Amino acid sequence: MAYDRSTVETVIQHYFDGLYEGDADKLAAIFHPTADLRWVANGELQVLTLPDWIEVVKKRGSAKAEGKPREDLIVSVDRSDDNTAFVKVRCQLPPRYFTDYLVAMRLADGWQIVSKAYRFDTRE
Repeated sequence: MAYDRSTVETVIQHYFDGLYEGDADKLAAIFHPTADLRWVANGELQVLTLPDWIEVVKKRGSAKAEGKPREDLIVSVDRSDDNTAFVKVRCQLPPRYFTDYLVAMRLADGWQIVSKAYRFDTRE
């Protein structure tokens, strides 16, 4: 299934939907295949390739199926030109609450997320 990637905001909405629904196909469709995810754990940089992350998403339950609340928002969009955007978002997969920094680029077939760095808090 193809997903609309005509604007960076549409891609970010697909991102929110894919996370909440646990839809690995939706997420894979909006990330560039070479993208990776980065975060710090115990003072060390962690890196996960997109294919490995997609497998994690396929195996975990979804917040939607578990009836968990949904709250996501675009905090800011910083565009350096018509083809590059740095997007800060907040989202949650309780008990984890995330701040994500997404780099998106408009490529020949539309906008895609090419990099993700994030942090999260765990709350009860």
